[in-house]
Amino acid sequence: MNQRSLYPGENMGGALETKVLTTYSNVYEIEKWLLRKMLGQLGKPLIRAVLWSGEEVSSSDADPTARIIIRDRKAFFKLLINPDLNFGDAYSAGDIDVEGNLVEFLETVYRALSKTPQDGGFYGYMQKTFNRPRPNSMAGSLDNIHHHYDIGNDFYKLWLDGEMQYTCAYFPTSAATLEEAQIAKMDHICRKLHLKPGETVVEAGCGWGSLALHMARHYGVNVRAFNISRQQVIYARAVAEAAGLSDRVEYVEDDYRNIAGRFDAFVSVGMLEHVGINNYEELGKVIQRSLKEDGRGLIHTIGRNKAELMNAWIEKRIFPGAYPPTLGEMIDIFEPAGFSIIDVENLRLHYAKTLEHWLERFETADKQITEMFDQQFVRAWRLYLAGSLASFSTGWLQLFQVVFAQPDKNNLPWTRAHLYNPSQPPL
Repeated sequence: MNQRSLYPGENMGGALETKVLTTYSNVYEIEKWLLRKMLGQLGKPLIRAVLWSGEEVSSSDADPTARIIIRDRKAFFKLLINPDLNFGDAYSAGDIDVEGNLVEFLETVYRALSKTPQDGGFYGYMQKTFNRPRPNSMAGSLDNIHHHYDIGNDFYKLWLDGEMQYTCAYFPTSAATLEEAQIAKMDHICRKLHLKPGETVVEAGCGWGSLALHMARHYGVNVRAFNISRQQVIYARAVAEAAGLSDRVEYVEDDYRNIAGRFDAFVSVGMLEHVGINNYEELGKVIQRSLKEDGRGLIHTIGRNKAELMNAWIEKRIFPGAYPPTLGEMIDIFEPAGFSIIDVENLRLHYAKTLEHWLERFETADKQITEMFDQQFVRAWRLYLAGSLASFSTGWLQLFQVVFAQPDKNNLPWTRAHLYNPSQPPL
């Protein structure tokens, strides 16, 4: 490829053409210039980029955290056009690689981005115009959930805990194992809901069913759990049957919008990300008609401090329809329905720790996962888990637990003491 092939206009005219030819006598100088511009758009992270020609570009003289290797020109120009989408595709295919710790590389990029305005300019336009999330209508939600959760229970068993918890754990101590932390998370939720034997609970989005079983087994409640992932529902029903809890836990393969009945408590863990902000008021109405006059609820969700779209690659390839809300956006669930917000807790660092465990287990199962799928799938999910870890550790993502109740419910604990000392009854 010569320089003129990038500039089809042969008659640019005298001085301008001479200046272009002089400045860009080598095509790689153009590509290096474009690469420097892209690093500038990213906030000049402390990384070094290496082109397929061996040419290196850095935005700083400081030692880089890692090096990104761009293996061909096609991947490079796709990266320039839409980095949010095409970096993930190129990394998955092996057209782009990272030398160094992948999590540290991503943390470096995210920290640089956080200090750089991203709302305007070319990349902001690309993100808002071409990287829109898929809808969460009844049919759309079913497709979105199928894409992520129905790829095989055996796959998730390789790197989740024994209870198959695919949401943020709660680490009461830094030495807690993943299994201990996931059980602690379920107890943390149950104590926040102040569950009592004989009560009824409705769960929206129950995953593989472990929270519903935990509530029934250890808190004496009856649970009706809704989920539109067929594979998860089949798995959950089998586990409930084996545990002898089918009479107290019912798994319903249906959309949360079709919840019927009246319950003492509502709980949703890791489902709100799939709802979409346009459906928040409808969700509030569902909760309102489902709770008894003395009812209360808890929503556990990935969130953000600032409203913005999900990373385009994750939304398109891994988690379609996903949108982590801000606390302000979540108000549209509670305020129109007249609920009082009782407690808000951010478990961001607990999710970073959870992802450390998941990523370590995922890497240990690399060979088995490759045999199940292929190396491109493994690279894609490695990037997804590493990117999620980096997002929580740098504050790009948050993890909100919001407790709410009917506005005149007065028999709630006055302090948080019962959350941390189970033997102490609530005031």
